[in-house]
Amino acid sequence: MRPPHGAFDPTERPMMLYWELTRACELSCRHCRAEAQKSRHPDELSTEEGLQLIKQIGQFGDPLPHVVITGGDPLKRPDLWVFIDALIEQGISTAITPSGTYAINPEVVSQFRQHGIWMVSMSIDGSNPERHDGIRQVPGSFAQTVQACEWCREQGLPMQMNTLVCQQTLDDLPMIYELMKQFGAARWSLFFLIQVGRGKGLEEITPAQAEQLMHTLYGWAKEGPMVIKTTEAPFYRRVALQSDLQNESAAVKGSINRGMGIRDGCGVMFISHLGEVFPSGFVPVVAGNVRDKSPVDIYREADLFQRLRDMNNLKGKCGRCSYKHQCGGSRARALAYTGDVLESDPLCPYQPE
Repeated sequence: MRPPHGAFDPTERPMMLYWELTRACELSCRHCRAEAQKSRHPDELSTEEGLQLIKQIGQFGDPLPHVVITGGDPLKRPDLWVFIDALIEQGISTAITPSGTYAINPEVVSQFRQHGIWMVSMSIDGSNPERHDGIRQVPGSFAQTVQACEWCREQGLPMQMNTLVCQQTLDDLPMIYELMKQFGAARWSLFFLIQVGRGKGLEEITPAQAEQLMHTLYGWAKEGPMVIKTTEAPFYRRVALQSDLQNESAAVKGSINRGMGIRDGCGVMFISHLGEVFPSGFVPVVAGNVRDKSPVDIYREADLFQRLRDMNNLKGKCGRCSYKHQCGGSRARALAYTGDVLESDPLCPYQPE
C-alpha cells in the first residue's frame, strides 16, 4: 500500500508504518497474526496517547512515512475518525485495513473518502464463499467483502487486495487473480504465511512451489492490470531481476523497484495496540514502547533495528547472496523457523554461488 514517494533514507525513517489500533475483530481468521478477539484490550493506547503518537510520527520529517491503520478491525475503535483526521492534518498519507464484516457499510466507506483516506485494503482468501469463509471462519465474510469493494469503487477509493498464500490457498490463486481484475484493484498483495499466532495451524507452501509462484506472479504483473507485491517473500524481487525486469515497461519496473531493499526493520515499522514497537507485525520482538520513548528514537536507535539494517549481519545463504541488498529475505520466517531473526529465509530455494 505505497503511494508515490520521493527518495528516503531507511536508516532515518520508515517508508511504511503500520499502526495496530486494536486487536478486537468479529472474524476468527485461521492465519491471524494477532489472534484477534471480539473485545478490545483494556490497555490499548488511549485517544490521548494515540494523538501524541501521531505528533511524534510527524517528527520523522520529510518524506513522512505512509501510515497504515490496521488491527484487528480498526472500525472497533470509536475514536478512529479522530486519529484519521489528525494524521491527515499532519500531511501523512493514510490507508486503512477494515475487516470484511457488517461493520463496513456505504456510510463508513463514504466517510473514508471524506476524511481523506488514501487507500482501503481488503482481504480475499478464496475465489468463492466456501473457500474464503473457510479461512475467515465467519459465514458471509466473502459476500460482505465483495460488497465493500463495490462501495469503494463507487466512492473512487483505490483498493489494495490482500491474499494469504499457503497450501490451503495455492491452487485457488489463479481464480483469485481473475477476481482481482474484476474488482479493479490498484494493488494485489500476497501474504506468504508466517506460522505465528493462529497461523501455526496452517501449512506453508514449499520452496519449489514458492519459486514457481514467483514466476507466475511476475508474468501476471507484466499483464499490467494492477501492481503485484509480496509480503514476507521478498525474493520475488530476485526472480524479477533474474528475468527480464530491465526490459519491462516503466510501470512494471517502478512497481518492483520501489520495494527493493525495503524489509522488516528497514523501511518498515509496526506499532501494536499496546504501544510496542516491532520491525513488522510478523516479527514479535519488542524494540521499545511509544509510551516510554518516541517512535522516531526507537526506529533510529534501537539495537534490533540497527542490526536488521546492516546486511553484513545476515547469516547463511542470505548473507552470501548477491541479491541481499534488493531482497534480504524474510526476517519473520527466519525467526519463526530458527529463533534467529538474522538467519536465512527457508522459503527461498536460491543457492548463491
